[in-house]
Amino acid sequence: QVQLAESGGGSAKSGGSLRLSCAATGLIDSIDVMGWFRQPPGQEREFVAAISWSARDTYYGDRVRGRFTISGDSAKTPVYLQMDSVKPEDTAIYYCAARRANKQGAFDYWGQGLQVTVSS
Repeated sequence: QVQLAESGGGSAKSGGSLRLSCAATGLIDSIDVMGWFRQPPGQEREFVAAISWSARDTYYGDRVRGRFTISGDSAKTPVYLQMDSVKPEDTAIYYCAARRANKQGAFDYWGQGLQVTVSS
């Protein structure tokens, strides 16, 4: 099992920056991909960004590409989401998630989520 805990976030003005952190504990070696998802008010949860250690690559949702950066080192914890040039539409609950190695599709582990609010 893997436990995930998000921190950071809070509030920012449009055009500002925020940084989220995700700390993993437990069987960290079993993880290959960690990512961030968000759920804006009244909307479905959407993919934000992910990092894969086996692929040595990062991936971004269309709405954040070029503004957000996901990072992490070989320890796989913590994983950061640097949010720059934030917009009011980035307001959402942000969730950290992890997926086990040799697996595709749905993520296996989820954090509790934290609120990010961007004002104009």
